[in-house]
Amino acid sequence: MAVTISLPDGSKKEFPSEPSVLDVAKSIGPRLAKDTLGAVIDNEKDIIDLRSKIKNGTSIKIVTVKDKVSLEVIRHSAAHVMAQAVQELWPKVKVTIGPVIENGFFYDFDSPHAFTPEDLEKIEKKMQEICKKDYAVTREEWQVDEAIQTFEKMGEKYKVELIAELKNKGEKTVSIYHQGPWFDLCRGPHVQHLGQIPVMKVLSLAGAYWRGDEKREQLQRIYATAFLNEADLKKHLHELEEAKKRDHRRLGKDLGLFIFHHLAPGSPFFTPNGTVIYNELQRFLRDKYQEHNYQEVITPQIFDIDLFHQSGHYENYRENMYFSKIEERDFGCKPMNCPGHCLLYGSDHRSYRDLPWRVADFGRLHRYERSGVMHGLTRVRSFSQDDAHIFCALEQLQAEIEGFMQFLNEVYTTLGMTKYHVYLSTRPPKRMGSDEVWDKAEAALEKALKQLNIEYTVNIGDGAFYGPKLDIMFVDAINRPWQLGTLQCDFNLPQAFSLKYVGDDNAEHAPVMLHRAILGSFERFIGVYLEHTAGHLPFWLSPIQVRVLNVTDRQLDYSAHLEKELKALGIRAYLDGRNEKLGYKIREAQLLKVPYMLVIGDKEKDTDTISVRLSSGEMVNNLKKSDFFEMLEKEYRLRSLKSLIKPKQGEKV
Repeated sequence: MAVTISLPDGSKKEFPSEPSVLDVAKSIGPRLAKDTLGAVIDNEKDIIDLRSKIKNGTSIKIVTVKDKVSLEVIRHSAAHVMAQAVQELWPKVKVTIGPVIENGFFYDFDSPHAFTPEDLEKIEKKMQEICKKDYAVTREEWQVDEAIQTFEKMGEKYKVELIAELKNKGEKTVSIYHQGPWFDLCRGPHVQHLGQIPVMKVLSLAGAYWRGDEKREQLQRIYATAFLNEADLKKHLHELEEAKKRDHRRLGKDLGLFIFHHLAPGSPFFTPNGTVIYNELQRFLRDKYQEHNYQEVITPQIFDIDLFHQSGHYENYRENMYFSKIEERDFGCKPMNCPGHCLLYGSDHRSYRDLPWRVADFGRLHRYERSGVMHGLTRVRSFSQDDAHIFCALEQLQAEIEGFMQFLNEVYTTLGMTKYHVYLSTRPPKRMGSDEVWDKAEAALEKALKQLNIEYTVNIGDGAFYGPKLDIMFVDAINRPWQLGTLQCDFNLPQAFSLKYVGDDNAEHAPVMLHRAILGSFERFIGVYLEHTAGHLPFWLSPIQVRVLNVTDRQLDYSAHLEKELKALGIRAYLDGRNEKLGYKIREAQLLKVPYMLVIGDKEKDTDTISVRLSSGEMVNNLKKSDFFEMLEKEYRLRSLKSLIKPKQGEKV
């Protein structure tokens, strides 16, 4: 029976039997076949291996070395090259897994040899040698028992464990990829031959645990990357260097914003300066809550475990929770505010006139994160969110979704976060509620996005266990995506808590519940925003807004009075009255990224004026104090991103 394959231009090709991707490419032309790395079928996201067979009626788009998406295949193959290089250099090393990640790949090794930065250079050189041999990459299907026996003889216990799990799931065969004398267990996809890997770079070392379990073997992880050309690699390496400079952990230390302690893992301590940022963000959100008709509440942190059975968190989320026993009762720390807000909603009779009910909560949350995945402020165990829930009638749903997107855009615009993408995350495998309810919730979100003309990408299976969601991916100053805001449409929790309101028909109805956050976790947001701004926070968020710098002791009294005046106006001012050279004081203030430095010499003292040094190094001299104070007040009130104080001459100190 003939097999018909559809091509992107609408044409069709027929084959006597199921062709491979490469067979299809060869039928189109030799040049295309030479460049083929894989294919996308039926408009799916994942790239399939070029050796895969194509079924009748399939539409196919060939992926070549010219396509950006081919990086997934190239990096997957480069990971194998790295594993081969490591085992050729150190034959006693055992390999585990080597997945593709954003902008690169890694491979975890069980090695008696402790890798050093110098070893990375050796590995990269060996990888280049292997690629120059241009081994053909071939795939074989092995019976699982044959594969287990082979890897057992090689001492590759991690591969044996993986194959045994596949066998327990009913798999009969596994795919093995060969390149020259080396082979590995892998699903693919992979290149035709190693010469199709253009440029590679070994980057860094890290520790890891097998399967991410701190109770299992400790491994050594090597990070690397591959690109289509040297220019792209060079750009990426520049971005990595920039990311190092912007690392929020480094900035947090340099600016004295937060610390971590081994006695409270994953739980940051905010210093007075860091707490200023935290509180200013909350104040900003509270002001916006007034504009958008939210009411703030405070709810408990610890609840009887029965609450989490009722909400579904125990069945679907308990591995991320903390539990305790008190007076023979089981309790849990809340990982989310939603169950408590359901109790609040259910504590009173509600009418359609009360809806929508928008309730906000800055309560502290606790979620268990494994030590291996915690990362500065961006992955912690204790945090607070700009969390809120909207209880509304079904007919109000579209307006509330629209209102959320408007609210989010206002906040992000104020913060200078103008680039973001929206993802519609659909039902996950582990979830509560019926498919009919999920259909309704997913359709509501999709309809709202279409009515708002918002471009979005469907993220299949990444919804919360109680409802689908919109995930807002902010793209920072160096083009890295961060998931911050979210809106989750939930028909399930109101049912679980039997929440009702009386409609204008005098009948009871279940409300729809929207879970929403704009900044997300304050801890995570502060980490992301520090990296986005490289620590140069706008005036209203800066812990120290003005630093007063006297030139000599003759101006000390005047400077101290000026500091007092600024503080009386609510400005976070600090007098650096040390007997140090002015240049030294300026450099220190620059390192602390203070927006305004007031340089006070005899002239300023005698004329009761100030000279302002901006963070750019430009000067505004002989400014009236009243004018300066007025501009500061306006800049804070507007939460301006840019300084309202403009230099006259561009004079430098």
